[in-house]
Amino acid sequence: MINKKSGKKLGILALIALISASSLLFISSSNDDFKLVKSLEIYYSLFRELNLFYVDETNPEKLVENSINGMLKELDPYTNYIPESDSENFNFMTTGEYGGIGSLIRRNGDFAIIAEPYEGFPAAVAGLRAGDTLVAIDGKNMEGMAISIISDNLKGAPKTPVTLTIRRYGNPDPIEISLVREKIIISNVPYFGMLDDHTGYIRLANFTTGAAKETKFALLELRKNPSCDAIVLDLRSNPGGLLIEAVDVANLFIPQGEEIVSTRGRVKQWDHEYRTRFSPVDTSIFVAVLVSRGSASASEIVAGSLQDLDRAVIIGQRTFGKGLVQTTRELSYNSRLKVTTAKYYIPSGRCIQALDYSNRNEDGSVGVIPDSLISEYQTRNGRTVFDGGGIQPDFPTEAGRLNQISIALLTKNIIFDFATVYAATNENISPISDFEFSQEDFEEFKQLVSTRDFHYETRSEGSLKTLIDIAKREKYFELAESEFLALESKLSHNNEKDLDNFSEEIIQLLKEEIAVRFYYQKGRMQAAIESDPEVEKAMEILGQPGLILSTLNEPEGTIHALNHPVLEE
Repeated sequence: MINKKSGKKLGILALIALISASSLLFISSSNDDFKLVKSLEIYYSLFRELNLFYVDETNPEKLVENSINGMLKELDPYTNYIPESDSENFNFMTTGEYGGIGSLIRRNGDFAIIAEPYEGFPAAVAGLRAGDTLVAIDGKNMEGMAISIISDNLKGAPKTPVTLTIRRYGNPDPIEISLVREKIIISNVPYFGMLDDHTGYIRLANFTTGAAKETKFALLELRKNPSCDAIVLDLRSNPGGLLIEAVDVANLFIPQGEEIVSTRGRVKQWDHEYRTRFSPVDTSIFVAVLVSRGSASASEIVAGSLQDLDRAVIIGQRTFGKGLVQTTRELSYNSRLKVTTAKYYIPSGRCIQALDYSNRNEDGSVGVIPDSLISEYQTRNGRTVFDGGGIQPDFPTEAGRLNQISIALLTKNIIFDFATVYAATNENISPISDFEFSQEDFEEFKQLVSTRDFHYETRSEGSLKTLIDIAKREKYFELAESEFLALESKLSHNNEKDLDNFSEEIIQLLKEEIAVRFYYQKGRMQAAIESDPEVEKAMEILGQPGLILSTLNEPEGTIHALNHPVLEE
């Protein structure tokens, strides 16, 4: 007699057998590839035996998904299987849209907290504040819940109601807030503004639907200032997105009909040239593009094409090196395959993609590239540029790094918590350009730190501890014990001393976190760029027309057009 579980297994196996048989028949009749047929038959027979005879109950669906993912890992990092359960997240990555309340959340102890409500969306309109603790959602206790589960409970179809129970600093009793979900559209351009009388700044954070339109709006608004003759386009840590949006962003500075990127793959139908489609906004204003190791894909197309066409100077670090084209293919039961079908090539002919998938830094960006894998190419004006992975800036800079105490203060939510207290005790603050975080404020912050069980380990201390452990195992410690102990004493940090030593950096982080409480994301970004060394570097370079023209190898006598007329939408 067959029990229900065995019957279910046999049913699943019968279905798989039917699908496999159909697939094998098709494959055999189409190309008679014996090796592929053999491999599929082995896979099916192994799967059947495993599910029938494995000692414990198996999850066939999970086994198949894991085997699919294992197979795809043999290809490249961007060819992925998307089950039906992940469709919403995938759609958000491409469109920037989802149904919800419009807020970032983060973990703080056993609960999630509102980290940042988005200006103009339900969370902000209903009065939710950064620092509010999410106790319950629609009466369901959220204590100990994973952030992903809490996020799923906050999301939902637009126009549906949701009731949040929160705890707020300064209020002894829980507060209930009812709001209605909306379609949340995350802006691709969270901030733009003038850095000085002559230099405009545009932060382009993503390339989801509408990125080019938002960038164009920002550029037109900045150029309403008659003295604006330079633009900083900030693509740092922009992970990319839609290819056509990248082409249209480049089109803002490049004449119509110019090739921006081409794609080439094994299947000829994916070979395509993408040219600028519209009249540009401005083809002569000076442009500096900021990039980092986190600038990838569409960001690299924009930066690389502007570099190859000698239209902008690039400042920052070598970009990520992601030059592969993915196409989404629909599979059965609302699942999808995101498959790499081609590679990107920018106007000089070089490929953005890093040649070696395995040679990557910890953050996934392109690592050291051997000279043997690098080829030379020429920009339109005859400058030499190189392939091998990513875009190499014209003006390289060192990536900014936070000190360990700053990292610890951020990760332990101490900076965040102080900003919550500050916002609760200050009704408003000055505009960001005038806002000062006083020494008295910093002393109050140090007092908060002293009340916390705040411990952290510097990298030097961690490395020394590892070295001592190795020395003890190898029996060298006793030979140099006094030297080890003396070094340990010298490297040992002191919280109060470190707070003072790195006060400038910590105060800047505090200013940014306080700014977001009063002026939302725009305030954070405005506070951040006021002391941003790479923005300062861009302004310095843009202030030297001769340097830019010589860098771009412009012919002698080139005149930079100032005070351009403003083009209408």
